[in-house]
Amino acid sequence: MGSTVTTTEPEKTSPSSSPPGYGQLLRTRGAWTFLLPGFAARQPFAMLTLSIVLLVQHTTGSYGAAGATAAATGVSMALFAPYSGRLADRYGQRAVLVPGVLVHTLAGLSLTALALAHAPLWALFLAAVPTGASVPQVGPMVRARWGVKLQGSPLMTTAAAFESVTDELTFVLGPLLATALCTAVTPAAGLLTEGALTLVGGLLFAAQKGTQPPVGGESGHTRVEHASALRVPGVRVLIVTFLGIGSVFGGMQVSLAAFTESIGEPGLNGVLYGVFAAGNMLSGIVCGAIAWKTAPQRRLVVGYTGLAIVASALWTAHSTMLLAGLGLLVGMCIAPALITGYTLVEGLVPAGARTEAFTWLTGAVALGQAAAVTVAGQLEDRLWGGAGFLVPMVGTVLALVTLLALRSRLVARQQNRTVARGVGHRVPVTVD
Repeated sequence: MGSTVTTTEPEKTSPSSSPPGYGQLLRTRGAWTFLLPGFAARQPFAMLTLSIVLLVQHTTGSYGAAGATAAATGVSMALFAPYSGRLADRYGQRAVLVPGVLVHTLAGLSLTALALAHAPLWALFLAAVPTGASVPQVGPMVRARWGVKLQGSPLMTTAAAFESVTDELTFVLGPLLATALCTAVTPAAGLLTEGALTLVGGLLFAAQKGTQPPVGGESGHTRVEHASALRVPGVRVLIVTFLGIGSVFGGMQVSLAAFTESIGEPGLNGVLYGVFAAGNMLSGIVCGAIAWKTAPQRRLVVGYTGLAIVASALWTAHSTMLLAGLGLLVGMCIAPALITGYTLVEGLVPAGARTEAFTWLTGAVALGQAAAVTVAGQLEDRLWGGAGFLVPMVGTVLALVTLLALRSRLVARQQNRTVARGVGHRVPVTVD
């Protein structure tokens, strides 16, 4: 708790330097020391829900039971993620991450054992809750380190895009790996591998103490008292927006698994989900490479409208090629919305509350995903094949209506910067 952390000076971009880009970002001093272990530590996140769905569906024969178990994991992660972010702000990332990965690994092993033993659904829920609650919030922690490195730099938008691309790369690799392990090795292999990667990657990331942001909200003799990021109205709007994005992830996971099972090609599940994630990743690369002149609030509204339109067409797809094409388009619409939402946090939320703000958004995606896998699983069990694709349509349309009605709250105002008292002093705390 009282460990000494090396404080790094924010990177500055001179007026004569080239326009912000990925090359310039990756040349930031010390960046690779947390990027590589951070990528390894966040990879399991993309495997967790799908691994649970495939394992529990195999042992119970029900997508409803599988979706409900995965949902319990997602809900607990969504509820505990902001608390984890606040603890990281206050005590440091290492203090939160090390016990977290240990608990997550043990809980995941318990869930696997119970599923293989054909334990009742309530027992699976009991194991799923700590499994989700202890998911390490590595993505927000990596963004926190960028925030300290690049404070006040135009590279911050590029960093937000880069992190979105990195997240989506994990969602390309994770489902492919989980599906391959669960179908070609054993249904438990996906969850077991997820636990092992979390443990090793998380401990390696925690060991990078030199780039950990300062802890305790102190800088010299100045101390900032933190209040919840939820006091910022724009954060609440973004939470609803990210809930809709989570509904896409959850609905796609269950519905693609059910679709490929119905055509006798379960191995295509990872491929189709990988196409969806690849579209997300590719559009994220492009989004980060553009020097945007349009206001981020407008970009979010336009991009989210496109997402809602394309997601509304998913349920009409009855062939593998059409579903792959629509999945690609849906993925291409998600990354700009995510990147813009994360960029808006930089202006809406003061530094001392940004880790919590970003974990609220991460938790919103997880909560939307949890609700989606539950509803989609029930629809697939009770209605026609492909009914689960209705979930992304409803989720994104409802979120879009909220976004359109409350978009004025996404404009940064001076009063929004009262989330932390004493913000007239720049305090280098954990940010995201």
